[in-house]
Amino acid sequence: MKLSARHYGIIVFGLATALLHLSLYRQLGLDPIFLNGFGYLAMLLAYFLPLAFFQRYHKWAWWALVGFTVLTIVLWILMGEKQFMLGTTSATGYFAKAAEVLLLIFLWLDKPA
Repeated sequence: MKLSARHYGIIVFGLATALLHLSLYRQLGLDPIFLNGFGYLAMLLAYFLPLAFFQRYHKWAWWALVGFTVLTIVLWILMGEKQFMLGTTSATGYFAKAAEVLLLIFLWLDKPA
């Protein structure tokens, strides 16, 4: 698989989202928000690893990553801390949502046929 600009966008914003969620370990411990970061890493690997199994189900990996990202945003809207204060977990949530929206844009640009 030859990587294009949209693939680099998916990688950058997927990793940014994962790292933002993983950075919350010190404040939250093994919280589902922290574990969400591992979900993003696993799905990025499934999307980009050049293994036959993953390539055969590439379209499903795309749908899983899009669905996971949308679900994360919706759950944050329903349950997340919305009071933005720099240096808090709520600020990290806003930064993660920005990265997730950009991830969705790049994923849409790479939508399989």
